[in-house]
Amino acid sequence: MSNARSTNRLRLLILIVLSAAMALGSLWVLEIMRRGSDSGATEAVRTDPDYFVEKFNFVRTSKVGQARYAISGAKLTHFPNEDNYEIVLPILKSLSVDRPSITMHAQRAIANSDASQVQMIDDVHIDRPESKTAPHFHLKSEYVLIFPDDDIIQTDKAVDITQGTTEITGEGMYANNATLNFTLFHDVHATVRQQKH
Repeated sequence: MSNARSTNRLRLLILIVLSAAMALGSLWVLEIMRRGSDSGATEAVRTDPDYFVEKFNFVRTSKVGQARYAISGAKLTHFPNEDNYEIVLPILKSLSVDRPSITMHAQRAIANSDASQVQMIDDVHIDRPESKTAPHFHLKSEYVLIFPDDDIIQTDKAVDITQGTTEITGEGMYANNATLNFTLFHDVHATVRQQKH
């Protein structure tokens, strides 16, 4: 009888030890999984840049190899978590042969991964030289959003424009250099200076 009891106790002890080992093993696996998910979350919110380039010049070409526009600047920094570029002292120049050339510069810019959208920020200046069909165009603002592939410029900020002898101020603007469409949305004021003879 005592033999049967000691066998039962031994079986019970083995079951308890195995259960405890399985519980500890499960806790260990959960801890490993938790650490893995924490490190993934840390990588997902990475904010430091992965590379930068100083004094760069980038030229976008069409499918047939014709230069469309160039972006240059003092420094370009890539941020992998948002896959965008921050540019110090950017200059964006259109190079199309069939449209008026435009040069834009600012204190800084943010471009998306393929440079199809460029935000020019702080002390933005845009110039289109005088041509046979239009006088010199100059725009000042604190912010503009540019779609270089479509030759579109827009902003919801105040703009100050000089075109020939006309000075225009307003808030909010849409301009399409391809179609030469231009719209100011709010608080528009225009002054025409007399030409000197």
